[in-house]
Amino acid sequence: MASPVKRERGGRRPRKRVCSFCVDKVESIDYKETHKLRKYITERGKILPRRISGNCAKHQRQVTIAIKRARNIALLPYTIE
Repeated sequence: MASPVKRERGGRRPRKRVCSFCVDKVESIDYKETHKLRKYITERGKILPRRISGNCAKHQRQVTIAIKRARNIALLPYTIE
């Protein structure tokens, strides 16, 4: 006999997040737009994972590369104080 499906308390599923870059139809993410990139960095300086940021795989890769480039040329700090 199949086991019953476990549901979270309240029986509600969390809403699927939509990639903000896909909604705005952004083709590429520029490393010089630091005000946009700061949204995807934690207070400790780590890059937010995709499941938290809500980005699709394509744009998450572009965000990661843009943050690393911006850090390399000192537009973004490696650690946030």
